[in-house]
Amino acid sequence: MHPTVTAVTDRIRSRSRERRRAYMDRCRRAIDAGPARAHLSCGNLAHVTAASGADKAQIAEGRGGNVAIVTAYNDMLSAHQPFERFPDLIRQAARAAGGTAQVAGGVPAMCDGVTQGQPGMELSLFSRDVIALAAGVSLSHNCYDAAIFLGVCDKIVPGLVIAAATFGHLPAIFAPAGPMTSGLPNDEKSRIRQKYAAGEIGRDELLRAEMASYHGPGTCTFYGTANTNQMLMEFMGLHLPGASFVNPNTPLRDALTAEAARRALAITAKGNEFTPACEVLDERAFVNGMVGLNATGGSTNLVLHLVAMARAAGIEIDWQDMEEISEVTPLMARVYPNGLADVNHFHAAGGLGFMIGELLDAGLLHEDVSTIAGPGLRRYTEEPMLENDALVWRGGAAGSGSENILRPASSPFQPTGGLRLLGGNLGRAVIKVSAVKPEHRVVEAPVRVFHDQESVKEAFRAGELDRDVIVVVRFQGPKANGMPELHSLTPSLGVALDRGHRIALVTDGRMSGASGKVPAAIHLSPEAADGGPIARLRDGDVIRLDAQAGILEAKVDAAEFAAREPARPDLSASHEGIGRELFAAFRAAVGPAETGAAVVV
Repeated sequence: MHPTVTAVTDRIRSRSRERRRAYMDRCRRAIDAGPARAHLSCGNLAHVTAASGADKAQIAEGRGGNVAIVTAYNDMLSAHQPFERFPDLIRQAARAAGGTAQVAGGVPAMCDGVTQGQPGMELSLFSRDVIALAAGVSLSHNCYDAAIFLGVCDKIVPGLVIAAATFGHLPAIFAPAGPMTSGLPNDEKSRIRQKYAAGEIGRDELLRAEMASYHGPGTCTFYGTANTNQMLMEFMGLHLPGASFVNPNTPLRDALTAEAARRALAITAKGNEFTPACEVLDERAFVNGMVGLNATGGSTNLVLHLVAMARAAGIEIDWQDMEEISEVTPLMARVYPNGLADVNHFHAAGGLGFMIGELLDAGLLHEDVSTIAGPGLRRYTEEPMLENDALVWRGGAAGSGSENILRPASSPFQPTGGLRLLGGNLGRAVIKVSAVKPEHRVVEAPVRVFHDQESVKEAFRAGELDRDVIVVVRFQGPKANGMPELHSLTPSLGVALDRGHRIALVTDGRMSGASGKVPAAIHLSPEAADGGPIARLRDGDVIRLDAQAGILEAKVDAAEFAAREPARPDLSASHEGIGRELFAAFRAAVGPAETGAAVVV
């Protein structure tokens, strides 16, 4: 193992010792209590089986395992629409294997693509905790031997992982839906968005491009948060090997879904391969996830979600751990917004199987982990395929099919990963540099301060950002308004950057996993609404953002800066409408970005 990976893993293990011990004790007590249905009264059990038809006797007698299906299906999200067929596939496969499966419950699944730049985006991050709570309610009936989680997108998978960890005495398998087939190239979509932002084309042309990009069922094909989630589930051993990027509604996807049901039954306490989620989700799995995040140039949203997911499993990780892993992890992939390819091209070039094999050989991943497919991560170098209609795994790609997309660990696109930690007198922030050109990674310029996204766009349209400037958008943290993504600013700031100006963004909010070339110091903590120094910035102050040296510094007199009265804008407009009234308790209770911006962990 690489010494840095070993050192970070050991530090996490030491830091988490007491929290992890308490968590594992709780899981072991639940495991020792035995199969849950044995403890239900006759009345309880009658309710469980009342609508189960031909499965009634099997469930009641407890002869085979009973698998809970927790689904994020809805038919508005392209990524989640394919899940409509999954429960029937899972039930049929479970019956054939001598078990049963029931839909235990549904969880909400919102689309950040729909809510981007809209009021609903202020519920997006909190939806992760709502999903964890809803999945917890689904599993609280306590009549299941394993769980299959159906989810793909931004907050959905992290919320489901938090629930799976909380119910860590149960085996947990994540069954993805896969990406939509390739449509309009992502770089062309970005070009058209920038032309619209610059006023060069109309809405009709913009809409045609967007609909050619998002055109069918499946995950959006750029490497944003949704596809980063899928990568993570494979690196952490919660998917079947090679399952992440198989397109929806294909024979191979259906075979993988059926196999997930069979595998869930095989790893229950009733079988010989009992693999509870608490054993899969250990510190090694989370370090492997960090390596995958950096090797692929994944979404900055996972900087928040990994911390929250780990806490649910009794593990304490922080941004320093992630930066140290980034420093030794080669960037092996160029997938939009970090390159021109989409995830279908990445998968065809060798995908996660090739990458995992390379990283294992380089000593950057823990091989000795528990996974839902069996012991050891090496099996995730294999590729699923159909032979005579039977699902089998064969050796994956021995080399990259295109080194413009995917490279060996020995000759990466850059020697370090895409995430950096920034610090200074404004607090701590993170920046994703994998898509930022080296000449744009250091910016020193006067600031222009805003309190909402629309004001930034208005200033851009008025020509006020047509200069060297660091745009500060504050009061966008979890306590202020739920920490929305600010991706809708990317076209405007991208235009300013392309005009030759030195441009950067500093915010206590988030950026989308699809954001790229504009340097953005995000997740700034402490946030403005929690007394952070960003609340004392004024127009014209000079900030230095140095992603090379890890510096985020306001170049102002320390005594004068400390004496300033912090801004206290009226935030009530962000607390009402589109359901935001319902989340006042979340805004009051949420933790800081550095601990995952979470309510439930």
